[in-house]
Amino acid sequence: MALTAEQIEQQKKQAEELLFSGPDTLGFAKSLFFGQFTAPLVFPYPQLRDDEKHEVERIVDQVRQFVTDKIDAAAIDREADIPQDVIDGLGRLGVLGMTAPKEYGGQGVSQLGNCRVMEVIGGHCSSTAVFVNAHHSIGIRALLLFGTDEQKSRWLPDLSTGKKLGAFALTEPEAGSDAANVQTTATPSADGRTFTLNGEKRYITNGGLAQMLTVMARTPDPKNPGDTKVTAFLVSPDMPGFEVVEARMDKCGIRGTATARLAFHNMPVPAENILGQLGKGLRIALTVLDFGRTTFGASCTGAARTCLRAAVNHARTRVQFKQPLGEFELVKKKIAWMAAHSFAMEATTTQCASFIDRGGDDYMLETAILKVFTTEALWQIVNDTLQIHGGQGYFTRDPYERMMRDARINMIGEGANEVLLAFIALVGMRGVGEHLQGILKAIKHPIKGWGTLWRFGKNQVAARLTTPEVPMQSSGLKSEARALGKRVRDFGLAVQTVLRHFREAVLERQYIQERIAWAACDLYASSCTLSRLDLLLSHGNHNPAEVEREVQAGRYFLKLANRRIQQHLLALWDNEDAETTKTANVFLG
Repeated sequence: MALTAEQIEQQKKQAEELLFSGPDTLGFAKSLFFGQFTAPLVFPYPQLRDDEKHEVERIVDQVRQFVTDKIDAAAIDREADIPQDVIDGLGRLGVLGMTAPKEYGGQGVSQLGNCRVMEVIGGHCSSTAVFVNAHHSIGIRALLLFGTDEQKSRWLPDLSTGKKLGAFALTEPEAGSDAANVQTTATPSADGRTFTLNGEKRYITNGGLAQMLTVMARTPDPKNPGDTKVTAFLVSPDMPGFEVVEARMDKCGIRGTATARLAFHNMPVPAENILGQLGKGLRIALTVLDFGRTTFGASCTGAARTCLRAAVNHARTRVQFKQPLGEFELVKKKIAWMAAHSFAMEATTTQCASFIDRGGDDYMLETAILKVFTTEALWQIVNDTLQIHGGQGYFTRDPYERMMRDARINMIGEGANEVLLAFIALVGMRGVGEHLQGILKAIKHPIKGWGTLWRFGKNQVAARLTTPEVPMQSSGLKSEARALGKRVRDFGLAVQTVLRHFREAVLERQYIQERIAWAACDLYASSCTLSRLDLLLSHGNHNPAEVEREVQAGRYFLKLANRRIQQHLLALWDNEDAETTKTANVFLG
């Protein structure tokens, strides 16, 4: 039966809505996988709101003075304990309830403002930063986001002021980066008024100190008998059956944090302590981790800035072979890399915080990228700082060996980086794959799908002949903007080629996933960096010398990232993957 012109036009519109309007409604990072640059999501560069700027600056100054005067990072590491007076002081300053509403005793500060505070703490003491993040960014975050008015009124006033501490209990022997594999069970009573928890949690920061814990446990699925889903519960240690098996697990770094092993033995929890909806705990956990990864990025940025200052100072003053270390090119290379990536780390953190503050609902890819990018960058920055200090850096008199130990957990905690790289690639490519599936269906039914095929062909030609526009206020960044636009185009085309070549097999091709993910990381970081540079060059500040340093660092990052992106895309097809697998298999048996 022939289609009418009206039917053809309707199908064409539907196809276009399905296949080509998607990226405009997605988060910024997902749009990159389509070869598109959604400029309004990252331009102009985010800044603190006018109505909170003064207050945040005041708090930041107070926190900076407090960490300098009251927090002895070396002693915290040596004694494996954060003193109570430090915890009390952080509570008085409002740090432990920074983003909590004022009606519940919090400061009511934005996520961006909170990141400014966490950058200061992270630059001084990683143990203290992790303690604060565990309490505020994930410990009470689920309550803030999903709690009922009654639950908030009951718990938040003491948690926001630090009178009580919070923790987030997800990790188990069988559930780490695999958050969905929770084994702790919560069995409902016959009347449904009580749930009995049984199971074990481990590696829980603040777990032995907290007076309120968000605990993930499996509950029966009412819609599918025999099946279970993860549910979040608010739990307190005074509940019968709650056991702190080990209050402080000895570990390599962040030794000041109290990392606990917990157990629940037939522990009754009232149904009113369910957080959010029954069976929606995994969604809660993943949402909370988005917030935690953002302040994670801020803490890493603070540590990176501390390392940069220390490395520069030592390179200027340490004389070897009759000249300062800073005169040697291999030292210059390290300093430049630190400066460039510190700049980009701050930019990516700021953008992620802004996505949260603006109420976006699609930023999980950005926070995953932030976590991988900042933690890997900090690891190299700390290592290079110690290297510049030579033998001196290896001894405990200086903080760099401690900072190195502290930084190592970052690539494991809140999702191992290898898992997140696969997540970034697969989640990013999923939307593109769904669009390509629509194209394949249209090919099988060319008459009905001619509009789809026409638009797809048109866009393919356009993608190869044009580059996405990256708008700049500053004319001095036009060349960098054009280069970034080209890489976005190349990336989008590479993603399509990979999906057409490997199809479903790409799900198992982690070498390919890693390259796609790292290219995405550098594209996102470059976009944030360019936005920050545009602000600096368009508005500047009261210190021209500082602007000049920062601008040079940002420009250098763009060059480094541009080269890395091209290398990752070339390596999709020119690589040693087969030999890598063969060599590993020889040893694995």
